[in-house]
Amino acid sequence: MAAGPPPSVGRGPALRPLLPGDLDQATRALIPLPPAARVAEAARLVAAADLADRFRKRTGRAHPRMGDGSLMAAALLSGPGAAGRWCDDTYCACLAILIEALQQRRRAHQPG
Repeated sequence: MAAGPPPSVGRGPALRPLLPGDLDQATRALIPLPPAARVAEAARLVAAADLADRFRKRTGRAHPRMGDGSLMAAALLSGPGAAGRWCDDTYCACLAILIEALQQRRRAHQPG
């Protein structure tokens, strides 16, 4: 039995595959921000990665201001993140915000 097309085919643009480093770097980019600004920044990072990935697919080059389409590149280009923090309460809260932003983007690109 054939596996069929990947789940992202026909569902709008797909982000590059997420790796642990992508999630970690984007989470660290949220930590220094005021808590009220984190949700909007998480959504902005996901949108920037998406736009850069579409640019990369179309041109074969990294976007000049938004990177190669990975979430890590979007986070690194947004400025310095928090160093040395891993899995404390703030880190976990920021990771949850980031995952929700990724889920919202996925839901927005599902058919129907």
